[in-house]
Amino acid sequence: MMVSRSGKWWKVGDVLTLAVATGFGLGYSPIASGTAGTLLGIVIVVLLKRVVPLPLEIIVAVLLAVLAVPFCGRAEEIFGRKDDGRIVADEYLTFPLCMLGLPPSPLMLVVAFITNRVSDIIKPPPARAVQEIHGGVGVVLDDVIASLYSLAMNHLIYWLIISRLSG
Repeated sequence: MMVSRSGKWWKVGDVLTLAVATGFGLGYSPIASGTAGTLLGIVIVVLLKRVVPLPLEIIVAVLLAVLAVPFCGRAEEIFGRKDDGRIVADEYLTFPLCMLGLPPSPLMLVVAFITNRVSDIIKPPPARAVQEIHGGVGVVLDDVIASLYSLAMNHLIYWLIISRLSG
């Protein structure tokens, strides 16, 4: 089935791919589209932590990151640009990685959001290098690495500061 979008005919699959890849429109934010897209990751984490025990949470977080690869790769082809700013599935589908084993308290979610965004923007080694890998793997892998850096920082902040504030 085909649909018209601004005079261009697209496959329904491409329309759905772009919906997921752009975070259902968050990626079209005129400023900080990656930051806007990451907000959807917070929603995923809150929902995930309500229904899934930690071992399954780890599996789901990894599967979400893997799921981001084909969506980001195809969206890159459609947009015709390497890691187009409108593509934010890499941000929101890898965000759950940075909250593994942590409580979804409002303070922890804010801390995780900040450390995740800083890690993604700075792209510590080897994140910047893997970003150059072709296709969806390159788009997503740097965010996986940034999320793992964020995860380490989040656990450090939680155990040294937040858990002591909580009592």
